[in-house]
Amino acid sequence: MNNLLNAATFLILVALGVAALGIQLMALSDCLRTPTAYFQRVDKRTKLFWGALTGGSAFFGFIFLIGPVTSSLAFGTLIPPSMGFNLLLNLAAVTAASVYLADVRPALAEVRGRGKGNQNRGSSW
Repeated sequence: MNNLLNAATFLILVALGVAALGIQLMALSDCLRTPTAYFQRVDKRTKLFWGALTGGSAFFGFIFLIGPVTSSLAFGTLIPPSMGFNLLLNLAAVTAASVYLADVRPALAEVRGRGKGNQNRGSSW
């Protein structure tokens, strides 16, 4: 029963960690592809600030996943990610990346010409 509980905990936390890492990497890649001048036009801090924040976010997301996955591969048993400080750091990191995606990215999209008022209905990707 304990092994089943460890396996379920491992799978749930790793799946959530992978989803969080995806959000963090999406925020980082969008930030790095956006020119510095666009950040100045929308008054949403600087590109250096958001680059450091989303980069640190992606780093902590990677750290959250790499420990349990490598130790599980090395020892042959599923060892769930830590429910302590690592989880708290990852939650803060995915929150920072989500703030970028929910607040800064839409403002930058308007400057890019893909905002709400634009008649071009093409994909934002």
